[in-house]
Amino acid sequence: MSMKTVIRALGWATYIFWIILLFFGATTVYSAFQLAHGFGFGEPRTSTSDGTVTMSLPLYINNVGFYDIVNMNLTTLIRDISGSPISDSSTFVQLIPKGQNSSMMHNITLNVNSMTSSQLSHLLFADSDLTVDASLKLDYARVIPLGISTNFTMPWGAPLHNLTIGHISMSGTHATVPFNFENHSFFELNGTMRLEIVDNLGQIVGQGTAPIIAPPQSGYWSSVDVAVSGDPANIRTAQLYFQTSVFSYGPVVISLA
Repeated sequence: MSMKTVIRALGWATYIFWIILLFFGATTVYSAFQLAHGFGFGEPRTSTSDGTVTMSLPLYINNVGFYDIVNMNLTTLIRDISGSPISDSSTFVQLIPKGQNSSMMHNITLNVNSMTSSQLSHLLFADSDLTVDASLKLDYARVIPLGISTNFTMPWGAPLHNLTIGHISMSGTHATVPFNFENHSFFELNGTMRLEIVDNLGQIVGQGTAPIIAPPQSGYWSSVDVAVSGDPANIRTAQLYFQTSVFSYGPVVISLA
């Protein structure tokens, strides 16, 4: 084979290679744009178990493009208003073949017990806004990395919003201590509240418990009956301890003077 023939063959091979590359690039770009129409989210659901609240977000993907989707990773990071991390969740799908539908559940788990730390305890008592950082990454056609990220805020409702102790009524050494709060959260609050009465010497002079059953987005009013020892005039503070199906916290110290 002459050198001229070899050069002509290499020229044709190069020409064909560029045609294939351009075709692959064009179809890949077209398919990538079509992916935006194939993603959708369902109605989120919530559940509670062992001190955690799980928000399950259904994700539906219809791969309408010409190529496979591989190594898809959806990640959400939730932080409070000061930037302290609350939840970091990921969902990974290894393969979504071309022309096929896929559905999965992205579970965002909030450990409410972790909110009893000094950095996050304010979320138990005051409504706030949480920051959500979300990112979606995948390899398209097995070779082209694609990704998108966004951040937004979501409202947080405190389960013990506006916790208050009302006017204490005394009958001899017997005290009735009313208390109330508003459950602004999206989960039901069940459990007990234990109250300790403390005098001006720091001594516990009475205690009692009350049940708590507070559905989401509802107010709760109850009272604790306490037998108080010593002089009721020396009562200074109340210490509240909460033991619920979702979290345990205490003491919450409220002045009674």
